[in-house]
Amino acid sequence: MNSVFQNAGSIVVAHYSGLTVAQMNDLRSRMRVAGGTVKVAKNRLARIALQGTEAEGITDLFVGQTLVAYSEDPITAPKIAVEFSKANNKLVVLGGAMGATNLDADAVKQLAELPSLDELRAKLVGMINTPATRLAQITNAPAGQLARVFGAYARKDEAA
Repeated sequence: MNSVFQNAGSIVVAHYSGLTVAQMNDLRSRMRVAGGTVKVAKNRLARIALQGTEAEGITDLFVGQTLVAYSEDPITAPKIAVEFSKANNKLVVLGGAMGATNLDADAVKQLAELPSLDELRAKLVGMINTPATRLAQITNAPAGQLARVFGAYARKDEAA
């Protein structure tokens, strides 16, 4: 767990008391598909694993039945955990960490609203691609207009 905490882009700690096995499996599968992981760890072992990591400040969150959600992408774990907690009130997000920054529950929810790295990359590619297509349209437009003007003059001369 120590290496997991060191390499994670973000960590979310939540209470899961009352979740059924099916609900827990659903959360795990959603997280896995998105590129994250959900683990139920003993609080004492999680606190020991956090020692020496940037996220060491969240040790006080490990009280009661807690689970840890983490991912390399800083947005994935918070996004999936918050979405799941909206649909199921038995999952209560306590807080987390992103690098050396400790997050409370509200900060995790705000982080979940941000677009993921893949979404940002897609937007960036779209923004880069759009000017190129507009440039092609602009450069082709005068040539098309000139062709129409020459065609009109040619029809006018034929009619005369």
